[in-house]
Amino acid sequence: MIPPEFEYYAPHSVDEAVSLLRRFDGEAKVLAGGHSLIPLMKLRLAQPRALVDINRIPNLAYIREEGGHLKIGAITRTGELLDSPLLRKSYPILTDAAQEIADPLVRNLGTVGGNVCHGDPGNDLPACMLALGAEVVAEGPKGPRTLAVSDFYRDTFVTALEPTEIVVEVRIPKVRPHQGNAYHKIEKRAGDFAMAGAAANLILDGSGRVESAGVALTGVGPTAILARPVAGALVGQAPDPSRLAHAAGLAESVAEPSTDLRGPIEYKRAMASVLTRRVLERALARAKGGG
Repeated sequence: MIPPEFEYYAPHSVDEAVSLLRRFDGEAKVLAGGHSLIPLMKLRLAQPRALVDINRIPNLAYIREEGGHLKIGAITRTGELLDSPLLRKSYPILTDAAQEIADPLVRNLGTVGGNVCHGDPGNDLPACMLALGAEVVAEGPKGPRTLAVSDFYRDTFVTALEPTEIVVEVRIPKVRPHQGNAYHKIEKRAGDFAMAGAAANLILDGSGRVESAGVALTGVGPTAILARPVAGALVGQAPDPSRLAHAAGLAESVAEPSTDLRGPIEYKRAMASVLTRRVLERALARAKGGG
């Protein structure tokens, strides 16, 4: 199908982009990688009056540690997550996720900001950001504001982002000693959205107990899901195999899957538990220095 007519703008600053979004009062869409937006427009499921292409705005693509955070610019390409030595060493959960996103063509054009703020319940990065306790930095007519990712996802394709705001950065707390994280999903075919996926982030204290934990699921609900009961069952505990198995089993209680072409409810719910155990084991090994 062919999308309806729309106006196209390519601003050269964030302020100019925000001004355009405000001008169209909720009837404009931000274009970054476009892998989700363009197909929706072709199917006429999205019919914006205008596209605001942010790819010409300078200084929105970077990966760096600064001021106690890992900071990733909104139009950083997904493929750049795979190429970053910093992420491979200290934030391997993001490398795990990036290598499971679609294929090289998609990764080389799709953006971190777009993946995070699109609100697709089967995307990979939202679960990782939930597990890591990340924040989204948005710019709008009233200036910048910071939103916790744990409060960001409201419903399928619905986030806390206002129609006149643009995401400019994702911030993740800087990695600490004895911290490990991991992501894994199962998919119907290589490069597909998750049938089910899980992300885990563990920080151990000096005695080897779990000081802090973040666990999240994707593909098993209307949004990415922060699995608080799983994390709660681990904090303060020695992460032995029986404890990990018990905590992972709680993932089934927070999963909200639906039957679709990628699998039935029962299968997805069971896989939420299986995958949670796998990522907990991998995160624990990395926290202990086992890679």
